[in-house]
Amino acid sequence: MTTSTPVEHLDVVIIGAGISGIGAARYLKTGNPGKKFAILEARGASGGTWDLFRYPGIRSDSDLHTFGYEFKPWRDKQSIADAPRILSYLRETVTENGLEPSIRYHHKVVSADWSSDEARWLLEIERTDTGERTRLSAGWLFNAGGYYRYDEGFTPSFEGRDRFQGTVVHPQHWPEELDYAGKRVVVIGSGATAVTLIPAMAGTAAHVTMLQRTPTYVMPVPREDKIANGLRKILGEERAYALTRRKNIRKGLAVWQFCQKFPKLARSLIRYVNKKQLPEGYPVDEHFNPPYDPWDQRLCAVPGGDLFAAIRKGHADVVTDRIATFTEKGILLASGRELEADIIVTATGLNLQVFGGASFSVDGEPVVLSETVAYKGMMLSGVPNLAFAIGYTNSSWTLKIGLLCEHFCRLLAHMDAHGHDVCRPVLADPDMPTRPFLDFAAGYVQRALDQLPRQGDRMPWLTSMSYHSDIKLLRADDITDPELHFSRAEVREPVGS
Repeated sequence: MTTSTPVEHLDVVIIGAGISGIGAARYLKTGNPGKKFAILEARGASGGTWDLFRYPGIRSDSDLHTFGYEFKPWRDKQSIADAPRILSYLRETVTENGLEPSIRYHHKVVSADWSSDEARWLLEIERTDTGERTRLSAGWLFNAGGYYRYDEGFTPSFEGRDRFQGTVVHPQHWPEELDYAGKRVVVIGSGATAVTLIPAMAGTAAHVTMLQRTPTYVMPVPREDKIANGLRKILGEERAYALTRRKNIRKGLAVWQFCQKFPKLARSLIRYVNKKQLPEGYPVDEHFNPPYDPWDQRLCAVPGGDLFAAIRKGHADVVTDRIATFTEKGILLASGRELEADIIVTATGLNLQVFGGASFSVDGEPVVLSETVAYKGMMLSGVPNLAFAIGYTNSSWTLKIGLLCEHFCRLLAHMDAHGHDVCRPVLADPDMPTRPFLDFAAGYVQRALDQLPRQGDRMPWLTSMSYHSDIKLLRADDITDPELHFSRAEVREPVGS
């Protein structure tokens, strides 16, 4: 007679040890101290994006007073911070909250199947260091694994790429040994990565060219928040951080609302600022006047106007054109001009990937994300005991993550208080009109809309991008809701191996 070996069971499994997963673990440990949890991280280090990306100049494009955690003040003088500073902040959070023992590195979730009989998830896990397969069971899953593929950035198919005699690199896979000193560099792209790379490489490289198909809105921002640094001296770290955070949240909201209500005026103001930053006679409209309105895509922030400074000094330039083909010496443009290069950087974006690429099923039936509707932007219709972390596209990502984590902890406490084992969002109106989960024009989002859940046309099925609305929804409003169904498990037995 054979007996099955019990599988380790946890109350909560958090997927991902990046900024969202670390934050979720801290909220869970302090808000629900009796819960047994683990953070599963596919890589060998914590920090997510801020440990993975190693390209020159990598930094945040949001201020750290809003991008940082509400519970942990940002103490650095620089408000727009580089990756090493952010990574240090995240790992301090891990240490200060005793989270390191809860992180299981090299643990990649391959699949998760919910058992209604046992009211738990059974996870298939791959050890990324050894290839070994293991299993865990969990009462809840909190997916904080980010939104893009870590192993592969997005690169379009370029005609003639194999003909190029130089080096082609993607920022997501930057070679540590790459020496660009004295080299001619062309950076393809005009998003946040490109506008970060160019000033970081300019001055060391012989010359850097930003090659873009269409312009992006770019705005200079101060590296340091003088008000924050002044308040810190007067009020101390905690109070100064709280006040600065509120100030910057309101400022960011005001800018976004202004751009939404007065797009033509916003465009004119951005153009005016750009013109003041660039050399006299510079073709601003050709290179810095996008065909869409401000905040249809994210505005690119350049601390201290460093991109414009590189252009003024002649260390960098911008070319707006289409690529016809790569050549032996560089890139031939649709206009007939050839850009010669020693190094071509394809800053062409991310490959969006939901839930780390893992497959999910409920009682053996696969969960098709595009057939689900997001509940409060954090759960899925018909899928029990699964929450996920997706932040804002129009302000600092982590502003929403913090509220989602708070709400998640309140939800767990409510279930414990009422003896519930299962929580499942259920659509009262299955015929409710739906639309894409993210109303955002960025290429990496548009390419992957069919991989994402949908959102509805009313609460609680709308995906809010408003921090102030979410404070009410996620922090103040009651947990109970007619479209959130609670139940108890009929059977509670150990899962066999």
